[in-house]
Amino acid sequence: MRGSHLLPKQLRQIGQDDSRIYRIVTSNLLAISKLSLSSPISTLVIIALLASTSYVGLLQESLFDTGAQAPSEHGKIDTESLLRGSRTLELSANSAWKWRVLEDGADTHASKKSRHYALTTLVFPEYSSGQIAPQSVPHPVNISAVSVPSTSNILSHISQDTSLVYYLPDNQLADFLHYAKELPATNEKGKTWVMQAAWHSSNGSRTYRNWFLNGWTIFIDLLKHAETLDIVIMALGYLAMHLTFISMFVSMKRLGSNAWLAVSVLLNSVFGFLFGLVTTTKLGVPVNLVLLSEGLPFLVVTIGFEKAIMLTRAVLSASYDTKRRPENGAPNGHAVLPAGISPNGPASVLDATQAAIKDVGFEIVRDYVIEIFILILGAASGVQGGLRQFCFLAAWILFFDCILLFTFYTTILCIKLEINRIKRHVELRKALEEDGIQPRVAENVAASNDSREIGMGFNIFGEKVKANVVPKFKIWMVTGFVLLNVINLMTIPFRASHSKSPTSSISNVLAPTPIDPFKVAENGLDAIYVSAKSRKLETYVTVLSPIKYGLENTFPGALDDDMGFFDEYAHQILHSMGGQVIESIFQSLEDPVLSKWVLIALTLSLILNGYLFNAARWSLKDAPTPISTPQVPRLAPPSLVHVPRPSTADTVKANDSERTRVDCEQMLKDKKAAHLNDEELIDLSLRGKIPGYAIEKTLEDPSLMTRLESFVRAVKVRRAVVSRTSVTAATTASLETSKTPYTNFNYELVHGACCENVIGYLPLPLGVAGPLVVDGQSYFLPMATTEGVLVASTSRGCKAINAGGGATTVLTGDGMTRGPCVGFPTLARAGEAKVWLDSEEGQRKMKEAFNSTSRFARLSSMKTALAGTYLYIRFKTTTGDAMGMNMISKGVEKALHVMSTECGFDDMSTISVSGNFCTDKKPAAVNWIDGRGKSVVAEAIIPGDVVRNVLKSDVNALVELNTAKNLIGSAMAGSVGGFNAHASNIVTAMFLATGQDPAQNVESSNCITIMKNNNGDLQVSVSMPSIEVGTIGGGTILEAQSSMLEMLGVKGAHPTAPGENSRRLARIVAAGVLAGELSLCSALAAGHLVRAHMAHNRSTAPTRSTTPVSAAVEPFVRAQSGPPVPTFLKMTNGTK
Repeated sequence: MRGSHLLPKQLRQIGQDDSRIYRIVTSNLLAISKLSLSSPISTLVIIALLASTSYVGLLQESLFDTGAQAPSEHGKIDTESLLRGSRTLELSANSAWKWRVLEDGADTHASKKSRHYALTTLVFPEYSSGQIAPQSVPHPVNISAVSVPSTSNILSHISQDTSLVYYLPDNQLADFLHYAKELPATNEKGKTWVMQAAWHSSNGSRTYRNWFLNGWTIFIDLLKHAETLDIVIMALGYLAMHLTFISMFVSMKRLGSNAWLAVSVLLNSVFGFLFGLVTTTKLGVPVNLVLLSEGLPFLVVTIGFEKAIMLTRAVLSASYDTKRRPENGAPNGHAVLPAGISPNGPASVLDATQAAIKDVGFEIVRDYVIEIFILILGAASGVQGGLRQFCFLAAWILFFDCILLFTFYTTILCIKLEINRIKRHVELRKALEEDGIQPRVAENVAASNDSREIGMGFNIFGEKVKANVVPKFKIWMVTGFVLLNVINLMTIPFRASHSKSPTSSISNVLAPTPIDPFKVAENGLDAIYVSAKSRKLETYVTVLSPIKYGLENTFPGALDDDMGFFDEYAHQILHSMGGQVIESIFQSLEDPVLSKWVLIALTLSLILNGYLFNAARWSLKDAPTPISTPQVPRLAPPSLVHVPRPSTADTVKANDSERTRVDCEQMLKDKKAAHLNDEELIDLSLRGKIPGYAIEKTLEDPSLMTRLESFVRAVKVRRAVVSRTSVTAATTASLETSKTPYTNFNYELVHGACCENVIGYLPLPLGVAGPLVVDGQSYFLPMATTEGVLVASTSRGCKAINAGGGATTVLTGDGMTRGPCVGFPTLARAGEAKVWLDSEEGQRKMKEAFNSTSRFARLSSMKTALAGTYLYIRFKTTTGDAMGMNMISKGVEKALHVMSTECGFDDMSTISVSGNFCTDKKPAAVNWIDGRGKSVVAEAIIPGDVVRNVLKSDVNALVELNTAKNLIGSAMAGSVGGFNAHASNIVTAMFLATGQDPAQNVESSNCITIMKNNNGDLQVSVSMPSIEVGTIGGGTILEAQSSMLEMLGVKGAHPTAPGENSRRLARIVAAGVLAGELSLCSALAAGHLVRAHMAHNRSTAPTRSTTPVSAAVEPFVRAQSGPPVPTFLKMTNGTK
């Protein structure tokens, strides 16, 4: 529950809306978090060190000591220690002859009374060896100890412990306990019952088992003497606390973290608890373990972890928000970004964290303040019973928890995001490799995808981690931990049992909770009560906490006698070495809790370094050459000089240098071709010494130039080679000096991925239509085209759709296909194979084989068709965010291989991995019917007045035109999937702009446009069953095309839902087609009105009609009055 929920709804917004207190709190939170995130590893280490110091301090103050065992010297019982937690009762006329519990401080007065008894209970646990508990305590006759019946408790019928209860004069208690220190075991020779207080005092060893057993004993004692209702309430409290933990883990898992963040939240709370506990005890407020065990479950349940979950959700949302711009305090609200960094890229780790704190930081602090204020009121109240102390402690816990939330936990979130970025980098690189991209190019693309985080100047480890740093750091981490533990083990004999025990300074936390005397010794009190009341004797009774016994050989952890040599000299050795500090450290590491912290820290460091090592492993194998290489001394590559071709066959002259062809060929063999000038390289290529496709590889020389510079030079040389090739010189001679550009292009992304024999690139006009509202989100549609009026016409359709509320899309299918052809000797065998493939076993076998080839491609279904002895299998698969033809082909080959070798079809032969049953880049009814890629339906409802005012048409006219043209006309032409006006226009333009395969426009343009009159409004929809798009691989890796995908918010692989980016792109394409269809059909429907209007104005008819769009739109444009460019053809803002 959040603290603000305790306020009325009208008061929950106080302090927000950019008020002064909001600005102060938010600015301080941003400063604190920025300071922590500037050195995240240092922040974690410092906070963990402070928490460890606090824990060690609590150890020194005996927080985890039982407080009921009495330290002593040479086995002598310390009676004062055993009296801690006891209660003194009065029976006198002042108490109306009823038992009355005296407050603390009244013991001195009671000890002066003539009748002051001590009532003690000796408890002997029952062992499996039978009844061996003593029947009585032997003591001298001068000790007036009277045995009374023991008192049963809630666990008496389960526990078979034996109890002996005595009361005796208070001044004889020390002597009685001395004689009761060791008692012989009944029926067990050689065994002795030893008082645990005496045993602990004579053996200083602390072991895990001993520590655990002591804690368990205290718990059982509390349980025995508790009320049934209290036990039920505490059980419900602990149950609710664990349900709160489970709820927190589930919430964090929904946010994408299985355990890391949830464990971090718990660790953050534990640290806050330690800091709060230390502060409380140092301030002198009495706190004990019982109070903590009773109060903490209810604190966890009431406060919960909502604030940490809220901050986590905000940070993760900001990190994935590609529309948020970083705020660097630039003038006019514009962020200052490093060169080459897109302002619309994904937020960096620092930006995401700062943005999240700015969004929800004030709300979180407000909740903390309200909760702390309520706890302060509880601490200031007069309520007894521990409420005031616990409220005081809880207020400090929340205070430190708030500070740690914005420092320690925020830093862990930061590391989590950085590791996610590394994982996305690796996954993107592997996906590109599976799609057929060369490993070096795939690494370059993955590196450029997260270049913005690097460009923001923020790195989680303070500086860029080199490949060899990660394994070294990991080795040092493990070595240091092993060395520390070896030293720890070697010095165990020197642990000073004679040194000052941690129990020497007892804090308020140690103080045991006073017992309930009636639950401990009710029968004994009754016996004293009868005697005292009948004689009207003023009586005081001090009831001690039960004293535990154990058999001598059942106590764990005792040191053997042969260790006496080390015990004798340990104290001197440690002091001579200045070992007080070392001893304290070893005692802390030996502690069962702190040692687990060290183990957890090692585990987390290994996991973190494992992630980093996997990320750096690729750079160890094949480190990519950075685009901006540091300047090093190099030989400047000679420029291409146009000189007359040499007249001799033996020499090549250029730049006043002369090398023979033999010298050039020798340098080529010595892999020094990059040192040749351009004319020499051209001559070698023209004579066939350097293949045209291998010029890039030949010129690569990192000592002379960067990889990008060598690629640019290779393109320049190839252009000259093509221009001077004799067989084509008549037509290609002009290429060398043509205006086809080749500089200022990143050929590293092209080589081995997009094109071969590169001679430059073609600039294509790029425009944007829109914005267009698609499923509630506005987009500008990038369109690369040379057809005039196309972008403007689509923009007009966007404006009309926006006026009706935008476009709605539905994705009905997602699956790329590949249809291999396999052959069999006979028709019967082919039929058997078809039946097997259609069976459940065949589907399962083929899916297992196919899915084993990729982490992303998953076989959805198979469709088979038989033609004679040829069997066609149409594999339909999901491919994540890649278009996926290459990864599907690899999976198909593996599935067919398994079918042939393991499934009894060894007589099967693979005719072709693509048997045109896919069908790829060809018109086919199977794509129209069964779908291929993404199947999308987009719809919009255009109000009738918008149709008339914006589209200059009529609803009924549009419906009639669509029926006559797109439906009946296409049917008359025998069209397959062509029931539209010009869907391929928009599809091709958007494919070119976003790096899709232009040839797949053939099947991607399958579309049927439907228009209806819906109560005077126009209901228009397009159904496109085979849109083939991807957001990784292919042309999407090129910088310009990648930037267009980034503008749409679908660049690369989706960080949390693989395939979501490509599906979103398909929806946007379908919505763009809807806008184009609407605008063109409106222009065509209004054609007769335009002609009439033109005749009335005596205008001349246009002469340009090169395309359907221009033919339909241009007359309409010319017929409008006003400025030369009509309003509806201008760039719109999506408003009516």
